[in-house]
Amino acid sequence: MTSLLYIHGFNSSPQSLKARQMAQHFAAHSSSARLIVPSLPPAPREAMALLEREIAGAGSVALVGSSLGGFYATWLAHRHGLKAALINPAVRPWGLLDQYSGEQANYHTGERYTLQPGWVDDLRHYEVDEISAPENLLVMLQTGDETLNWRDAWDYYGDCNLYRALGGSHGFDDFDALIPLVLRFSGISLN
Repeated sequence: MTSLLYIHGFNSSPQSLKARQMAQHFAAHSSSARLIVPSLPPAPREAMALLEREIAGAGSVALVGSSLGGFYATWLAHRHGLKAALINPAVRPWGLLDQYSGEQANYHTGERYTLQPGWVDDLRHYEVDEISAPENLLVMLQTGDETLNWRDAWDYYGDCNLYRALGGSHGFDDFDALIPLVLRFSGISLN
């Protein structure tokens, strides 16, 4: 069985719009493929340990990562030789998350936690210095991203499969229209 592992972003959850759209798409098509959408803990090392367990138990798997999830998916794809679709991915998230030190609340669940300063340093551990298999990555960007500078990803992932849309937002407007592209790239067939 082929699985698609969806990796949500910072302060997000399986209830994010993109994750729900992906689940609706899978539900609307009979398929032997499986969608996995775990709820990630905020600590990077714990999140990566959970994702590693999901990959180990999934058999044949491809990844979709949004924002910080795109950063995680980049490292996992590099480490395991997997295909990954990245949606407005964070390139060097430690620079952005450094300003979020202190108490946080998950956008969807309201769960409160304290962002530990060491977590920002932990993210550096997962940096991929050079993309060794650019053909395995599909990078989808919208120039209206109000959270991340799309040019950072455009430059960093320059040799990968790139899709750029003018306007949009960090949440990636009209993502549901691109789900067939993500699935085709990932090698997942839904009937």
